[in-house]
Amino acid sequence: MKRLDHRDPLTLDTRELGRRPGAMQTQSRSVDAPAGLGIAGVIGVPEGDPLEMELRLESVVDGVLVTGTVRARAAGECVRCLEPAEQPLDVEFQELFLYPDVADERGADRGKGDGEDEEPEELRIEGDLIDLEPVVRDAVVLELPLQPVCREDCPGLCPDCGACLADDPEHRHTDAVDPRWAALQGLTVAPEHSGAGDDNTDGADGAENQEK
Repeated sequence: MKRLDHRDPLTLDTRELGRRPGAMQTQSRSVDAPAGLGIAGVIGVPEGDPLEMELRLESVVDGVLVTGTVRARAAGECVRCLEPAEQPLDVEFQELFLYPDVADERGADRGKGDGEDEEPEELRIEGDLIDLEPVVRDAVVLELPLQPVCREDCPGLCPDCGACLADDPEHRHTDAVDPRWAALQGLTVAPEHSGAGDDNTDGADGAENQEK
């Protein structure tokens, strides 16, 4: 299990909140984005970019309910034209972190079950500390597009030469031939040649009939 450090900007200290149901704190934080915050090779928040966070911590019977928003900048590559693509992120999340004794009790109860309907492991407070990084990571990644574009109406690249169509909206290839059919162009027979052959055949048949 990850050992938490209260100096980590994505670690929350709940000591001042206590275990008094109804107690609440609000916090504003600006932290550097951790590495790998995104979809590998597609789009994500660059490492070290600021994450602007607004947080609310509420003490409840079983633990601490954390509600927050994260604002950041996502950067990647447009899937249509391959140019850089960016978009602002404004993500909301809410998670309950259980007190250690409550988490242990629930874990013991799950251990007594038949294991058929296993529930996902619940988040817990370690000592007085909350690790917010996995929550932020999940919230941000789920908000990212799987096919980012530089703009909604990006026309992409020319399929014939790869030119960026946004730079030249009038770009055309009027005489372009599908390369799959180019090899067949020399095999085309002119209609008049075909007709001439038919006439000669008919004439030969007529002469042979007259001789008979």
